[in-house]
Amino acid sequence: MTRRSRIFVHAFTAALLVLLYAGASGQAELRIDITGGNVAPMPIAIPALAGDGPNAQTGRDIATVVSADLERSGLFRPLDPHSFIENVSASNAQPRFPDWRQINAQALVTGAVNAQSDGRLRVEFRLWDVFAEQQLAGYSYTTTQQNWRRIAHIIADEIYKRITGEEGYFDTRVVYVAETGPQDKRIKRLAIMDQDGANNRILTDGRALVLTPRFSPTAQEITYLSYGSGAPRVYLFNIDTGQQEVIGDFPGMTFAPRFSPDGNRVILSQAENGVSNLFTLDLRTRRATRLTDSEAIDTSPCFSPDGSKVVFNSDRGGSQQLYVMNADGSDVKRISFGSGKYGTPVWSPRGDLIAFTKIDGGSFFIGVMRPDGSGERLLTRDFLVEGPTWAPNGRVLMYFRQTPSDSRGYGGSSRLFSIDLTGSNQREVITPQDASDPAWSPLLR
Repeated sequence: MTRRSRIFVHAFTAALLVLLYAGASGQAELRIDITGGNVAPMPIAIPALAGDGPNAQTGRDIATVVSADLERSGLFRPLDPHSFIENVSASNAQPRFPDWRQINAQALVTGAVNAQSDGRLRVEFRLWDVFAEQQLAGYSYTTTQQNWRRIAHIIADEIYKRITGEEGYFDTRVVYVAETGPQDKRIKRLAIMDQDGANNRILTDGRALVLTPRFSPTAQEITYLSYGSGAPRVYLFNIDTGQQEVIGDFPGMTFAPRFSPDGNRVILSQAENGVSNLFTLDLRTRRATRLTDSEAIDTSPCFSPDGSKVVFNSDRGGSQQLYVMNADGSDVKRISFGSGKYGTPVWSPRGDLIAFTKIDGGSFFIGVMRPDGSGERLLTRDFLVEGPTWAPNGRVLMYFRQTPSDSRGYGGSSRLFSIDLTGSNQREVITPQDASDPAWSPLLR
């Protein structure tokens, strides 16, 4: 069976973070409506956060990361710092709003970084509506020196939330499969990074092939498929300790694992005698519960956010399609009826959509549909795109794209990409090596 026609089977410990609400004055209507398709990015000014001595560099670094986060969302256009007229020297001073209107800034971020007596950092920021001349938000954070990058992501999340009205997704991580070596001897290792590609870290040594890593709801554990024991088995990996363990004592092969929303169970596919069925395993009692009993290939299960339903793909109807059933395995209904084959379904954190991979007419697609199968939309198409995963706010998807290899087996690089739910703002997520099978964490706080 060729790669293009197969069934898809394919922490750090954060320092204590103290968030102190600094209040917001006035109510303004500066807002981006992200529900209506393509949006013109909002011009926003993000000067370096004020700071003395070594804190000055930290203030510049935080502003750089906040700007990069917001720009990458496609909803904001950070202005060139060389265009700034006012030199912001304090976080609590009233900005000279005419200076910022002159460079067409609609929003402005000011802030400061100060070292405390215990060596920790206190980071403050304020978000301003330039035209209404009002403060929209103000927060302060106390954390360790090395945690400044995470503070920057949290600030970007607060700005995103205040302007769009929806939760951000910047204070998150992505686990994926790092790939190296020639195509016929590919080495695949677990890797983890911040959502922007920073703090990249390899988690496994590459002696065993790994696939389909998925975060637990706490973002402290990963479940994944590994060939560590010779046959495919589902494992748990603790990010803090590096400890790995096999899940369950199933005959045959197990693969395609995902956590339940409460983190107490793992749902997976077990293959035996040429068919595969779905099971859940209680992680506390280690008791398995069978959900399907068919003579087909049932795989790639994913719980709905409330845990009441499961979506999966199966060839029980003659071709690979998507099905939804109750979490106990009852009331199975087919939901995909378009042309082609469907696989790797994953429920949006919002519960309103299911993302999937589709093969049709010799091409791969990433698409979304409603849980009842209506409203199918294809977001991107390529030689091979696969493995969608949702940002925790349900507005952005990440997936991997593989290019074709030549007749000698060279090429065929695999990279990560993100795309907005509207199908716009498609961008590569830079990794040090080839990458596949991404999985987005929940918000870390």
